[in-house]
Amino acid sequence: MRPGISVAMCTFNGERFLPAQLKSIAGQSRLPDELIVCDDCSWDGTREIVAAFAATAAFPVRLVANGKNIGSTKNFEQAISLCNCELVVLSDQDDVWFPHKLETIEKAFSSENEIILAFSDAEIINGESLPVGARLWSRVSFDGDKQRAFSEGRAFPLLLRHPIVTGATMAFRREFFPLIQPIPANDIHDRWISFLLACVGRIAVIQEPLMQYREHDEQQEGLVPRLARNRMAHAKSRGALAYLEEITRLRQLSARIAERNAEFKEPDSIQDQIHRKIRHLQHRAQLPTARFARLPGIFRESINAN
Repeated sequence: MRPGISVAMCTFNGERFLPAQLKSIAGQSRLPDELIVCDDCSWDGTREIVAAFAATAAFPVRLVANGKNIGSTKNFEQAISLCNCELVVLSDQDDVWFPHKLETIEKAFSSENEIILAFSDAEIINGESLPVGARLWSRVSFDGDKQRAFSEGRAFPLLLRHPIVTGATMAFRREFFPLIQPIPANDIHDRWISFLLACVGRIAVIQEPLMQYREHDEQQEGLVPRLARNRMAHAKSRGALAYLEEITRLRQLSARIAERNAEFKEPDSIQDQIHRKIRHLQHRAQLPTARFARLPGIFRESINAN
């Protein structure tokens, strides 16, 4: 028996691109069994667009209008909590899915019971729906070696170095939602979910692009801030605070793993990796801002790491 598929979408003032995304979901070769849309206090025509779509869709559509703005992370947590099917596929409001996206995801999970999360590559388009000549994975340096590491169950060390899994391309088994919630409001939902599930089971790496990922000025959480060079510039501009915020997020991750210790594979090894990363960030936070003044500290750290 094939698994049911819920699509969890969050919206916020999405009227510009939302119709194209809804049309692409309705055009799937394997239709979803339900679409859950949580709107985070839009003041444009987003809710009316969803309501009109729901009236003609070939599958159930539930629209939840938040009474107050709760932010992207908590809104996705809410949308996931309302899903009823075995598989949850996350959706942004401004992308475009290829017609075979859900069919391909379903096959990935059906091919192996150990798969608990799957994600794909994507083509990148701009605000005018034109291709920019790049793919998502090339932007995050997710090359063949890293793809093999993910497929072989060695995803977590790579994720600690930098987040790779983009929520718009992600699907996972809903049975693991109790492990994920609550998602800390100061983290990003896809990062939190991928980190935790990488410690529990296998991740399917779908190499072909299954969608067009849109980059534009209005998006709440874009790809660009996740890139290594942009994170480095961001950290440099904010000084020690950026490192301390990352340390806080890692400590939250460590606390969740300690709380649900029995559900994780090799929890002691995972905790050791997290704590080593925290110590590294603490060291970076204490380095002087002047480039040459930092060299002795970086040199000492490299020696201690060997």
